Amino acid sequence: MAQPCKVPEDLDGHAVKDAPPTVYYVPDFITEAEEEYLLQQVYRAPKPKWTQLSGRRLQNWGGLPHPKGMLAEKLPDWLLKYTEKISALDAFAGKNANHVLVNEYKPEEGIMPHEDGPLYHPTVTTISLGSHTLLDFYTPVDESQSGIPQTEESRYVLSLLLRRRSLLILQGEMYERYLHGIRGVAVDTLTERVANLSAAGGQVGETLTRGTRVSLTIRHVPKVCRANLLLGRK
Repeated sequence: MAQPCKVPEDLDGHAVKDAPPTVYYVPDFITEAEEEYLLQQVYRAPKPKWTQLSGRRLQNWGGLPHPKGMLAEKLPDWLLKYTEKISALDAFAGKNANHVLVNEYKPEEGIMPHEDGPLYHPTVTTISLGSHTLLDFYTPVDESQSGIPQTEESRYVLSLLLRRRSLLILQGEMYERYLHGIRGVAVDTLTERVANLSAAGGQVGETLTRGTRVSLTIRHVPKVCRANLLLGRK
């Protein structure tokens, strides 16, 4: 399995110390003007570009990922600046980001704990727009402990507070070992289990009301040619 790349030294100061290694949180990665511009572009996308799912809706840019890879499509100019900015951090081990998943979460919408899988390994990056959220992490269900109840609460490990305009980089253990999800609530109460509480400017006991949040999940997806995909070749 590929190893996470070495993140440049200028990101070392953004490492989340109270989380497993290779978690980086960068507040104010983009400006308010850039946030407004990106939101305008997201909502200018044609209606067929949106896919409605339970608890969120999304847009795919760069191609539709497939278990064997992705038939790459050119990213629009309004996204290229940000994929290039993140690629310049060498977050993808010398490769360039080529796929953006845009998710829209309204208050009380979320996503069940899940893993992104090996296709996007070893790095996933996220820019948050419009509102904060709490990203929660869980250990997977241990199949060898079938006689012991394993609830989400018992498997909960920690949370990360993602403020608007921030960048999150996940690699290594946090990507490979843990599931991540977003609870469908309208208000978040911050606790000592929020690993980046200080870096995100939060306080224990503080309550934050969610607005509509748009996340740009930026990553590198291996490319595959159409002929190989149709033939089922790797």
